[in-house]
Amino acid sequence: MSIVLALIQVYFYVLLGAIVLSWFRLPADHPVGAIHRGLRALTEPVLAPIRRVLPPVSIGGAGLDLSPLVLLFLLNILMGLLQRV
Repeated sequence: MSIVLALIQVYFYVLLGAIVLSWFRLPADHPVGAIHRGLRALTEPVLAPIRRVLPPVSIGGAGLDLSPLVLLFLLNILMGLLQRV
């Protein structure tokens, strides 16, 4: 069970990295841009179904995507449950 917990923790940090890098506009040829694309490729398949259920919240004309926050919350709950087992 510890391997599964470790993988979930790694994914948690991958998601955090993708969230932080999404705050910046990086050119396509920038080295950090390549890292961001890789992190998004890992997180997007899980975030897309959450986005279908929870559309962006409109705040002052801008859309706020809450799906990463929901996924962080769910991963945290899952890690807590797995630590009890």
